[in-house]
Amino acid sequence: MLEAVNWDSQTSEFANLFWEQNTKQFWLDTEIPISKDKKTWESLSDDEKDVYMKVLGGLTLLDTEQGGVGMPQISMHVKDLQEKAVLTFMGAMEQIHAKSYSTIFTTLATKDKINATFEWVKQNKWLQQKAELIEKHYKNIHDDYTLAQAMVASVFLESYLFYSGFYYPLLLAGQGKLKNAGEVIRLIIRDESIHGVFVGLLYQKQLAKLTDQQRKKLEQFTIDLLNKLYEIECRYTEEIYDVLNLTSDVKKYVRYNANKALMNLGYNEYFPTEEINPIVLNGLKTETSTHDFFSQKGNGYVKIKVEPLTDDDFKFINNLINQSK
Repeated sequence: MLEAVNWDSQTSEFANLFWEQNTKQFWLDTEIPISKDKKTWESLSDDEKDVYMKVLGGLTLLDTEQGGVGMPQISMHVKDLQEKAVLTFMGAMEQIHAKSYSTIFTTLATKDKINATFEWVKQNKWLQQKAELIEKHYKNIHDDYTLAQAMVASVFLESYLFYSGFYYPLLLAGQGKLKNAGEVIRLIIRDESIHGVFVGLLYQKQLAKLTDQQRKKLEQFTIDLLNKLYEIECRYTEEIYDVLNLTSDVKKYVRYNANKALMNLGYNEYFPTEEINPIVLNGLKTETSTHDFFSQKGNGYVKIKVEPLTDDDFKFINNLINQSK
């Protein structure tokens, strides 16, 4: 018998909170005036432009994967209808993210350069390897255990793998370059941050359905997948960022976000604590930007009053989950 989702009766400990947060921070790429970045774009070197295009191209592939495969597959196997609805909404936002990169491309770059970037995406073996490794787990869901594996892969994609691509746009925006495109990236990060937390909470809830032995196997699976992806990510980072001498800093940033992804899943940090470039780290803060507020829609510009999620919100959610176990 088919059921209709009933939002008047709470069936999930946290779906309603995440639905409200997702819908309140809804945005479209057309609301950000990327054209104001054209002058700055022309001042960049050819290498800087090339790196920028490649990182956005890589992000486009991963968002396409998450919106078209990851979120739909996980949603299909999640039983709670309210949680399923949140996942579906998040999947739609991933498609908006993917389109946003094309909006930046179309505004700043030539048609030939755009086509060359998307051809590079198809041919880059490291980018293809990490996308295929994630997709393999999305397409292998057939029971509670493999659903948990797919959730790990999803959190790694959103809280870990995206961030090598986010590094350079955040660095430039923090230096006062391509600030409007940087606002798009910050809006995307704001979305990804709650996507990773939500799926991480679903994963922790999923663990309650499994045996102790399965939970131990999943923890080892998580670390193994983390390391496989890290090796690929290092090669990917070297290929893109060596030309700008940024590789070492980007790898630190990747390890930092790998630890954040593990924390979303309820695990301890894996990599040692390191000092991250403060300009880029500041870009992860998704409070209202103050520059040029009235002429551009930034990540703090909202239709209704929105309060960003805080660490205390997530502690509250985790407490709810623990109480339900």
